[in-house]
Amino acid sequence: MRLQDVDGKMLKYFAKRPRSSIESSSVPNEESTPAPQPPPSPPPPQILFENIENLSSEVEIVADHGLRKLIEEYDVGARDRFGGDDVFTRSGFINWKKAIEKFNEHVGGAGSAHNEARIQFEGFKNQRQSVEYSLSSGKHELEVAYRKLLTSILKVIRFLLLQGLPFRGHDKSSTSSNRGNFLELLKWYSSECPEVVAVVGMNAPGNNQMIAPKIQKQLVNACAVETTNAILADLGDRWFTLLLDEARDCSVKEQMTVVIRYVNKHGEVIERFMVVVHVATTTAACLKEAIDSLFAKYGLPVARLRGQGYDGASNMSGEFNGLKSLIMIENPYALYVHCFAHQLQLVVVAVAQVNQYVCDFMWIVGPIVNTSASSCKRADKLRQLEHDRKVKLLERGEISSGRELNQETSLARPGDTRWGSHHSTLYRIEQMWPSVIEVLQNLIDDDDRSSKGLNRTLVERMERYEFVFILLLMKRILAITNHLSTVLQEKDQNIVNAMRLINNVKCKLQKLRDSGWDILLEDVKKFCNTHSIEMINMTDNINSRSRLKRDEKNVIDIILQEMDSHFSETTTYLLIYMSCLDPRNSFFRFNVQKLVRLAHFYEDDFSWNERMLVEQELETYIDDIKSDERFEGISNLGALAKKMIETMKNRVFPLVYRMMELVLLLPVATATVERVFSTMNIVKIDLRNRIGDEWMNDSLVVYIEKDVFNTVDNEPILQRFQNMESRRMQLSRIR
Repeated sequence: MRLQDVDGKMLKYFAKRPRSSIESSSVPNEESTPAPQPPPSPPPPQILFENIENLSSEVEIVADHGLRKLIEEYDVGARDRFGGDDVFTRSGFINWKKAIEKFNEHVGGAGSAHNEARIQFEGFKNQRQSVEYSLSSGKHELEVAYRKLLTSILKVIRFLLLQGLPFRGHDKSSTSSNRGNFLELLKWYSSECPEVVAVVGMNAPGNNQMIAPKIQKQLVNACAVETTNAILADLGDRWFTLLLDEARDCSVKEQMTVVIRYVNKHGEVIERFMVVVHVATTTAACLKEAIDSLFAKYGLPVARLRGQGYDGASNMSGEFNGLKSLIMIENPYALYVHCFAHQLQLVVVAVAQVNQYVCDFMWIVGPIVNTSASSCKRADKLRQLEHDRKVKLLERGEISSGRELNQETSLARPGDTRWGSHHSTLYRIEQMWPSVIEVLQNLIDDDDRSSKGLNRTLVERMERYEFVFILLLMKRILAITNHLSTVLQEKDQNIVNAMRLINNVKCKLQKLRDSGWDILLEDVKKFCNTHSIEMINMTDNINSRSRLKRDEKNVIDIILQEMDSHFSETTTYLLIYMSCLDPRNSFFRFNVQKLVRLAHFYEDDFSWNERMLVEQELETYIDDIKSDERFEGISNLGALAKKMIETMKNRVFPLVYRMMELVLLLPVATATVERVFSTMNIVKIDLRNRIGDEWMNDSLVVYIEKDVFNTVDNEPILQRFQNMESRRMQLSRIR
């Protein structure tokens, strides 16, 4: 007899008996309860099934589940008498050749006990079939109202996330005049939309208003997860590069930011922010462990990693125990590139440290800016003087007005971490020279004796020919390097273009050294004559009485030497091979043999057969591209890759396009990572310094990748939120 037949007979038997007889027979009197007896030994299975017809007359089962005996109170041998064969738990298969037959026999037909149990379990997992939902759910209108409520709240959350605004306020009580951005914006939104006001606030169920902080965090997390999933879907199974950096936030926590760089299906270089993680220490082992956990979470295999970009810290770029070395042990094709923008900054810093004249000049610039604009009174006075001076120049026709011409400005403070800001500082000092001198002179006449000495020294140093000469010289040098720094920080910049730009900067500096001194001296002479600064005779011999040893090296020579030292990567064989793909000057650098060596370098990405065929494909490729008018005028490798996708040349020359992808993957600068830290100072401010790590990460993902977030529909976000845990209401189905 089948097990379901036994269950059916038992149910029929208890259905016929009245409830009173079951309860009276199953709940004995406490006073007359006999002493517990040991349970009898279970009968053999064959006797049990022979007497199964008399089961209803021998078994007493309590209808109330709370009064029934627990399964643990029965004998071990009696617990699974009706379970059928015990090959799954005890005896095991004797003949494993019939294992499939035994499994099929266990599964049975459509009405078998196994399938019935499976159906019941699936129904248990489905909240719509649960007893709790059946008892609490109302009509379809409640589900529709619940969807409108969630959608309205999600729209408010979308707005706050895209603007990087805080959600909660200081006082969220009903009597508060400002309950925070979330509640106030939801209130305003409901007042503007009649269909929303009917489902939010007082019109929503008292136990299901969906405005608690927990609900807000879950919806924000759903937004962040769906945004990250959209990025991962765009990445697919392509290669990618890892960009990494760490910094402290306003609550003195060490945060590690992870950005990936890849080439999408349109041939565009994409850099996407993935996550910011709080790390206890910044050792290479700790950072490597954090990266491994992130890769496992997002399903990013280390085998697809083709590049690493850091700022050059020893814990990351160390040759033996650095993070780059630990990663390259697992994947030798994850090439490391030191951030080009950081290297360029080190070049300029080295000049200021080595050359004594430049070092003294840079030291004096800081006090000039701080003294002239350290207080509101001085800053206002400086702006007013500069305004009056420009008005006079406009009246005389010496300068012109217009958009972005001679606008109101002030002195820019130089930053230690960004030497590009020094160029703006020097430019402003040159342009505002008379106003700065007048402010300092007024401070000498008005201030107390303690600051008169400093102000008098600043004015004396500024009115020297030496100061003016270094001012105009460093302004020219920083203009050249600052332009390179700005270009290097573009997201779609590639290693081939970066190498070419560095060479161009070297050529400009060399030209300035060889033939730019006459023009510079003429500008210095004109500036000194305009501002009544005493000139010096270049033919006179100057006896230096200073005991300090002056460095006689030329400033430009130092910069060129430092650039050759810091940008040594541009001379490696690998980057020379990559430069052969540069389309500039009608593929002037194209070299088949060097590109074949590039394919042999990436052995895992080019099979043996492909390495044998790549030479012939390269020769066909260069002839075809040069004869195609659609590729005329392209001087950028990134533009070339996108044009190949547009013209479907990537399918005709798949091996060549694969080389382009590998070259475009190599990072140039970590500017995207540093922008994340700047954004972190917007999301996590001093007033929000207690924001949790997960909450901050979710907010940053949506705020930084807002263009991706805007492509994510509301429905997947709502479905993810709904499935996070059991809800009182279910979303209505979209029809």
